[in-house]
Amino acid sequence: MSTPERFERLGATPEPGLLPLARLDKARLLIAAEDLKTQGYLLMDVVGIDFSKFVEKKPARFGVTYNFYNIDTNDRLFLRAYVEDGESLPTLYSFWKAANYLEREVFDLVGVRFDDHPDLRKVLTPDDLEGHPLRKDYPLGESPTLFRDGRFIDPPAFRAGLTGQSGGLTGWRGGERKGFQDRDDKPPVTPGVKHDR
Repeated sequence: MSTPERFERLGATPEPGLLPLARLDKARLLIAAEDLKTQGYLLMDVVGIDFSKFVEKKPARFGVTYNFYNIDTNDRLFLRAYVEDGESLPTLYSFWKAANYLEREVFDLVGVRFDDHPDLRKVLTPDDLEGHPLRKDYPLGESPTLFRDGRFIDPPAFRAGLTGQSGGLTGWRGGERKGFQDRDDKPPVTPGVKHDR
């Protein structure tokens, strides 16, 4: 079955572009997932995109793109469901367990919720970080952030480190980086013995 025929079977509308991408109404997402699962497709990735500042007008603010791949046929296709802020999508966890982490990542970074998800909580950002950093209205680099492991990001120091004005968090001051250099005078390493360096 060709990709256009597959999109038609799923009730999806092809979108222009270089990838086999089609828009799917969120009400048909579970039906399409079941069909793809029975055909041997794997869920490879889920990506959330904030289209609020995008040049072309999109059907809604957020697009959630699902990347499916069939190992047997080497066929890949992408389905995208659009939602407005505050709307949610059904979880695909009952079809692919990988959706657990992938949907959590979209929730954490963009803020799209997934109905009936077994564990919808932040996965990449600190628990106390307010907002979702990949939204276009998120204030870039302006929130002091304390991570669970004790690291602290101070916005002015972070920006200074990025521009090379000071060491900041990165330790980089511009020019060639002064990280680990390969040396000839390394101490000998004995197999099976733990060495502190």
